[in-house]
Amino acid sequence: MTSVDDIAVRRLGQRDYVPTLERMRTFTAARTEATPDELWLLQHPAVYTLGQGAAAVAVPVGIPLVKSDRGGAITYHGPGQVVLYALVDLARRGITVKRYVTLLEQAVIDLLGGRGERRPGAPGVYVAGAKLAALGIRVRRGCAYHGLSLNVDMDLAPFRAIDPCGHPGLAVTQLKDLGLEATVDEAGEALVRHFMRRLENA
Repeated sequence: MTSVDDIAVRRLGQRDYVPTLERMRTFTAARTEATPDELWLLQHPAVYTLGQGAAAVAVPVGIPLVKSDRGGAITYHGPGQVVLYALVDLARRGITVKRYVTLLEQAVIDLLGGRGERRPGAPGVYVAGAKLAALGIRVRRGCAYHGLSLNVDMDLAPFRAIDPCGHPGLAVTQLKDLGLEATVDEAGEALVRHFMRRLENA
């Protein structure tokens, strides 16, 4: 078993999407078998991102649309949402991609005290049918990057202009609307704790 003690947690504040994507790609391309894993906590300014399998769509004027290399379809990022990018060497830890997705989802479910649920074929975490956390990853040479976004206390209106994660009519929720009061920073720290515990025991 590989320890989580050497994982670097980087709290990056608010960062634009494209430079962050390039930084993840550069980190992953340059890492070796000895490179410690990293977890990045941040928020993005308002942006729509398209996963590898998504076709271009019309989005509201004023919000950028960026093609990404993660899995999944279209989603929205904005202030009030915590993003956890997990740069993890799955091969070194002996974790399959399917198992890794489960670990990420379980970290959110743990944060909710077991309240969240999964949907077959639709990665992420849902509460009462509404999506709370979106998930998309990319794996290169056995190393994962990207991760998940968790809605904390944000303007959900931009989600209504798209089919979230490619699912028409999918409702979206957030911690605040579930009666869970937390700042983005608090939710991010809790998410890291739960994910690291799941990773340690994977």
